[in-house]
Amino acid sequence: MIEIKDLHKSYQMGSNSLHVLKGINFTVGEGELVAIMGSSGSGKSTLLNILGMLDELDDGEYNLDDVPIRGLNETKAAKYRNKFLGFVFQSFNLINYKSALENVALPLYYQKRKRKERQEKAMEYLEKVGLAEWATHLPSELSGGQKQRVAIARALAAEPKVLLADEPTGALDSKTSYEVMELIQGINDEGKTILVVTHEEDIAHMCKRIVHLKDGIIVEDKKIEQVRASKYV
Repeated sequence: MIEIKDLHKSYQMGSNSLHVLKGINFTVGEGELVAIMGSSGSGKSTLLNILGMLDELDDGEYNLDDVPIRGLNETKAAKYRNKFLGFVFQSFNLINYKSALENVALPLYYQKRKRKERQEKAMEYLEKVGLAEWATHLPSELSGGQKQRVAIARALAAEPKVLLADEPTGALDSKTSYEVMELIQGINDEGKTILVVTHEEDIAHMCKRIVHLKDGIIVEDKKIEQVRASKYV
């Protein structure tokens, strides 16, 4: 599903060059639930941005579902993002003046789906995350956990191959975090490939594999016995 070979990424900082990723190699198979961990500056956000086609690699290879991802213009990158990837962010990134239903339907608008189909599909995914009754509410009328559920529904609505979650529980209290992870585990149980960037050990252990980054390299990559979030909910 995801294949990364000898990936390097540097940024120019004035007259100096900052080498952030220093030869990353890893693969993610279909249906995996992988946590990516590392302290600030380890390169995990840069790696996620490259996986999400939000940033360009300098050297190496990135193949997503057997499609080489390199040297794409913005139009093609946007097309592939919409086709392959769903994003969940720490800050939810919902549009404040749109209802929950309208937020979830947004990726389908970019896929040029008809309005009726967009609304039906958006409601289907709001039901999936337990928020059908909140469909007409604005983000300001939702709790943090509800906002993240809307964001997950939005990410899933376009039926992506891979879900990329960047600190999805970072803005939530412990109880709500476990509820969100229970939802993510349930989505993974249905076969969706999910990568979760987190700095929280308990959240990482709710995945099935942990990849540790340090100073731009992978220092550990191990499968683990998954802790079910339902144990804490």
